[in-house]
Parts: sequence; structure tokens; C-alpha cells
Amino acid sequence: MTVHTQTDKRFRRSQHPTRRPRRAVRRWWRIVRGMSVAAGVAFGGYQATVASFLSIDAIVVRGIDQLSEGEVLALVAGLRDENILTVDLELHRGRLVASPWLRDGTLRRILPSTIEVQVTERAPVALARLGERLYLVEDNGTVIDEYGPRFARFDLPIVEGLALRGPDGRTVDTSRMALAARLLRQLSARPDILDSISAIDVSDPYDAVVLLNDDPALLHLGGDQFLERLRSYAELGPTLRERVPNIDYVDLRFGQRVYVGPAGESRGADPERFEHAVRAPDVNE
Repeated sequence: MTVHTQTDKRFRRSQHPTRRPRRAVRRWWRIVRGMSVAAGVAFGGYQATVASFLSIDAIVVRGIDQLSEGEVLALVAGLRDENILTVDLELHRGRLVASPWLRDGTLRRILPSTIEVQVTERAPVALARLGERLYLVEDNGTVIDEYGPRFARFDLPIVEGLALRGPDGRTVDTSRMALAARLLRQLSARPDILDSISAIDVSDPYDAVVLLNDDPALLHLGGDQFLERLRSYAELGPTLRERVPNIDYVDLRFGQRVYVGPAGESRGADPERFEHAVRAPDVNE
């Protein structure tokens, strides 16, 4: 037999969905949103403070002699106000060494906001005549800059015959420049003799021809022993002028025999063509 009993209402499941307190949810949402805004403002302020703190505001230049500090700073002007941690130093180094006056350069970070620029300058050793103009050149033949009044402080010999034939007329023959550089390097031990040279011609890469101040004779020195041969000429000069009053050139390349070309003869070294030859003093005595 089935027995039916009435269920106690206290144990019945509610037939209506439970309602959550909306006010509490909204309150928590406002709290979370407020905290997010506050965190964003705080982070933004921190970022702004850090960005300002690490913004490059000082550039120190070292190693300059020929260039001014302002000229170097102009090459790396883009560094200003960049973030010192993220700035591309290699990019700015490329702009730095693009200057024909600079052989090399390095950039170093000094926290919090300073960049140190260390440069190695090129050193001009001569004035090369390229076309109708004079240019400052390095000992390896690198053309540095066109010579002008602002470089009047350089007292350098003029080198002829360096240019190769080309569309711009500014390409330097490296073998001829090597000859000129070798001559200048050897004579650097005697600044008095080096200062007496007015011009150098290296059209022949095996024969350096020099012109001295206040002396119209062209001196053929060959490819080496430049100092010894110039000393020989200095000792022999009075004797040469007694025999040949008007000298066009003197060839000092053949050891103890010095060949003198009178004015009006073609220049060069052809011993069979010279009637005037005198024995030079032994430079080792």
C-alpha cells in the first residue's frame, strides 16, 4: 500500500533563481577599476621619471686636435634626448666616422645620461695637387679635405703627380703616395731639411723629385736613401754650380756619380746624354 505524506516546506528547493547582491559586485568593480587607474598613473609617472633620468643630456668629446668640439658634436647631434639604454650607438658611430677627418671613433655610455665620444683623427702629411686644386692627404693617400684659408696653419709640402686619370680627378695612386710618404717619413728625422722642401713630384713611382726653397734645380732622389742624397747635394752644391751655372736638374740616384742637367736640357736620368758629371763626396765619411 502506498502512503503519501506532505513534504515539509522547510526542505523544499526554491523554484526561483538566487539573486546575488548587485551592489556588492558594483562596489568591487569600482574598487578594481580605481586600483587599475591608480596603478596606470603610478606606472606612467615612473616611466616618465625614468625616461627623463636616462635621457642623454651630455656628450663628452675626447681625442680631437684638428677638428673643433662643435664639429664633432654636429656629427652626433641625434644623440641628444635619446634614451641612453636604448639608443643605437653603432648607428651614430657610422655617422661619426663618415667624416673624412676621422679614422675611427667609439661611443661609450656613462650612466645615467652621458655619452663619451673618443675619436682618432687623420693626420695630413702633404698637400696633393689633384686637378687644379690642393687637398690635404694622409700618408696612405686618403684625401681628407680641400685646402683653404682655414687650414693655413699646416705648413706642408706640395706633392705633384699623385692623381690617377679618372672622372673626378681625385683618385690617388697608392704606389706614388707610398713613395711620397716614405720620403716624408725618412726626412722627419731632420725637420730642417724637411722644411727646406717646397714641392715633391712622384709622377714616376720609382723616382721622387724634390724642389727646395730658393733653389730652381729639380733633385732626383730615386726611391730610397733620401736623406743621404740630400746631404750629398748640400755638400756638392757649390762645386756643381761652379761647373754648371744654370742647373735644370740634378740626378742623385747613381751612388757616387751625380749627373747634372744644364738648363734647357730635357729632364730625366740618362747618363749617356750628360756631359757634366762630378763625383759626389762619400756620405759615409
